[in-house]
Amino acid sequence: MKGEVQAIGRLISRAEAALPEARQALATTYRRTGKAHVIGLTGVPGSGKSTLVAALTARIRHQGKTVGIVAVDPSSPYSGGSILGDRIRMSDLANDSGVYIRSMATRGAMGGLARATLDAVDVLDLGGFDTIIIETVGVGQDEVEIAKASHTTVVVSAPGLGDDIQAIKAGMLEIADIHVVSKCDRSDANRTIVDLKQMLALGAAGVAKPDWQAPVVGVSSYTGEGFEPLLEAIGKHHDVAFDSERGRRRQLSIAQFRLQKTAENLLVEKFLQVSEAHVPSLAERLRQREGDPYELARELLTKSFEQGSVS
Repeated sequence: MKGEVQAIGRLISRAEAALPEARQALATTYRRTGKAHVIGLTGVPGSGKSTLVAALTARIRHQGKTVGIVAVDPSSPYSGGSILGDRIRMSDLANDSGVYIRSMATRGAMGGLARATLDAVDVLDLGGFDTIIIETVGVGQDEVEIAKASHTTVVVSAPGLGDDIQAIKAGMLEIADIHVVSKCDRSDANRTIVDLKQMLALGAAGVAKPDWQAPVVGVSSYTGEGFEPLLEAIGKHHDVAFDSERGRRRQLSIAQFRLQKTAENLLVEKFLQVSEAHVPSLAERLRQREGDPYELARELLTKSFEQGSVS
């Protein structure tokens, strides 16, 4: 499948559709992967994530590396599909055979990732892409899952958005391996950079020096400023992620997250299949006040899981 764009697209589509017949292919894919550097990129709406991804990808390509991009978009309220805003902003990369861009709809998934995001990463890894960038949906409040799905997590802030407060609220300050302040050609960008550095210094006070301290890098996709330091920081963190005890702990955390999310998805899928026959009668009893939601929910679970194991 290496380099075969159509095969990559078909397998990712089957993963998104959660087709049982695709599981064996995805299982085989997983066993053959683990070479690509997975970079997670998150931040609040308006911070310029998609523009940054496009500019960063162009510079990685100049280094001779191939790049796969999984851009998680909000779901359409009508079709359930992704709105494809990221694909529009990355249109300049469309004709580059060394870049593959895939938009994925959240379809109700929380945490900033789509259900099949990590399956898509595996497929792109097997497809031979050296670097894989996951861009989260950009909800700004609960996107900390990206730190459990990537080797390097980049958190993007922008001047004038109050991102320092958002970061504290969402725990995004803690998940960042690299902080990026975009739009640094603006006059108020330096204030945001200084604020972030001060918060990081306060957070590190009294704590033993770790083997990695998250840098704060100002970049401008408009002028090109700051991308060399950003690429240098990403390269240094790649070495930490793959060649250190800290990196091995991170990989174990990624494996634990993957295992739990896969088990959760299988349980939900099985529950929805087997519970369908019992829901109408139990819902009618609930409507008639013949039971309470907790009692009848326990009964639904008991009846559902009596019907067979997860396959």
